[in-house]
Amino acid sequence: MNSRQRISAAMNHIEPDRVPVMCQLAFGHYCLNCGYSPSQIWFWPENFANVLLDLQQRYEFDGILVNLPGRWPGWKSHLKSQKKIGDSEHFYWDLGLETVFPPDDNPHTYQHGQTPLERADYRKVDLDDPATYRLAGYVWNTWHMPGLWGIDPQADLSDSTAYPEWFTGTLLKVRELAPDVSVHAEVFSPFTHLMELFGYEQGLFALIDVPKKCQEALEIFTRHVLAQIKLYVGCGPDAVLVSSAFAGAGFISPKMYKEFVSPYENELYRAINGYGLKSYVHTCGAIGDRLGLMAETCVDGIDTLDPPPLGTINLEQAKANYGERFFFKGNLDSVNEILNADDETFEEAVKERIRIGKPGSGYILSSACSVAPYVKGRRLKKLTELAKKLGKYGQK
Repeated sequence: MNSRQRISAAMNHIEPDRVPVMCQLAFGHYCLNCGYSPSQIWFWPENFANVLLDLQQRYEFDGILVNLPGRWPGWKSHLKSQKKIGDSEHFYWDLGLETVFPPDDNPHTYQHGQTPLERADYRKVDLDDPATYRLAGYVWNTWHMPGLWGIDPQADLSDSTAYPEWFTGTLLKVRELAPDVSVHAEVFSPFTHLMELFGYEQGLFALIDVPKKCQEALEIFTRHVLAQIKLYVGCGPDAVLVSSAFAGAGFISPKMYKEFVSPYENELYRAINGYGLKSYVHTCGAIGDRLGLMAETCVDGIDTLDPPPLGTINLEQAKANYGERFFFKGNLDSVNEILNADDETFEEAVKERIRIGKPGSGYILSSACSVAPYVKGRRLKKLTELAKKLGKYGQK
């Protein structure tokens, strides 16, 4: 059984040969382990595809998450200058913006003087004006610094034909080079788009002060994401992950989740499933109080499943209550059980997840959230070694 078949079986609650392994890696982990500078990974889709494949093979993971879209080939025409300050790369753009690439983290873009990027004012925003959705920094990784992408500011992003050919370049490349690996695309939830538009603090105020306007915005963003899903589906992924990182209990209540998250994400899940693909959702932190609400949607799987102290998921209980409803991916504490734990604690944690997750299939061994940048490669290889040793079906 190859990796692609192994994860497909787990997502369909069919027993594979063993428990599959697939971790999402932090951008900083790519930078520290692959011989490219951060900017070379961020701006060159070919490099990013090579990084994803390199680490998948190095750690023997069964799946790859492609969590950055392609890049406009002409982006350098907007670059005025660049220099190294300490360990960071600094790019200066003709738009008056500055992007800082730390050696071990995501890049950060600022206005002049490293002041925060502009966000829309929820009290004044005109949702009928498409320019609203082109604010610099809005929408993680996708239309980040939109002036670089050469996109018509009036383009209808709910129309899949409005997206340039390079948008799907990385996903296509990974799919081509890894035919036997489970390849997953990622889109951001309408709720994440809303928070990015207003900024997270003001976005939470907007939910209370202007709930109808928020719902109107969420409807717009849902149409945008549906267009992106349509594009990605054409590239042959095996599943689509909806990143809804900030929809957990640390940010919003179950009532708000039901009002501002579930209805809009459910449209995405329905579309993904309609294309014959598996859907799953990535929500960080405490989600134990909203698993029931997630079960009311048509999403197929749940990612992260942060255990205490960061989250509230006990895998054994979640498996007992929802194991037939969802496939699960995650539950290994990225910091306390992977990064900072000694070898014995780490291995015991992995063994426990395999013991709980394996019965009846429907489990993918993974870190709860992204693998931290400084996790050693040998520890990640150990995940797969333990899955091969202890995760075989037909053995106790």
